[in-house]
Amino acid sequence: GSGGVVSAMQTIVVEYEKATGVKVTVLPSPAIGDNPMAISSRLERGERADLVLTEDAALNKLIQLGEVQREPRVDVGKSFIAMAVRQGEAKPDIGSVDAFRKTLLDARSLAYSNSTSGLYLSHLLFPRMKLTEQLRDKSSLVDNEPVGAAVARGDVQLGFQQLSELKAVPGIDIVGLIPDAVQKMTLYSGGVTRTSAHPEEAAALLQYLSTPAARLAIEESGLTPVH
Repeated sequence: GSGGVVSAMQTIVVEYEKATGVKVTVLPSPAIGDNPMAISSRLERGERADLVLTEDAALNKLIQLGEVQREPRVDVGKSFIAMAVRQGEAKPDIGSVDAFRKTLLDARSLAYSNSTSGLYLSHLLFPRMKLTEQLRDKSSLVDNEPVGAAVARGDVQLGFQQLSELKAVPGIDIVGLIPDAVQKMTLYSGGVTRTSAHPEEAAALLQYLSTPAARLAIEESGLTPVH
């Protein structure tokens, strides 16, 4: 599973294992990118998994590549980009686009992930806001750890990532979601791999994710449940 949905899954499987007796191992992996531990890279080199939970667009690509079956499939939750600061530090205003812009310009440093949210900020939003040059020298890309970890250490002042990924990191305060007008929603979905050794159990877990029993954990992780 990719970072945005792993926190919810780690909570869900505790009760799921008690209820069903089925042992579930959750393996966090980047959704996209050149990282050798990314989901697509791991499947391509023959690593075995029963179920994939990742960003909807990434799942669609895995289906096209023949790594994941088209059915069964479940949409788990919607995720939105949030901003965080080190725990106890002042929370800058991001309540409007103008305030968000000023906060970016005033920031000493900022970081975003080498994944969907970070690529959206650096390649689409900041250029659209005509901020690329102003932010270039104080921006950094975080690859092998959550962005929140860099914020918690004090390496950067502001960190941007999916809310569900930031909520799982200790030592930070989440300021809030970036404004609706510049927000990007990411949908997390799940599917069964074509090489699954336990396709029936994988399909059953997928279906469980759309039940009320799983909803609370999905919500508390920072995702907005689809069902």
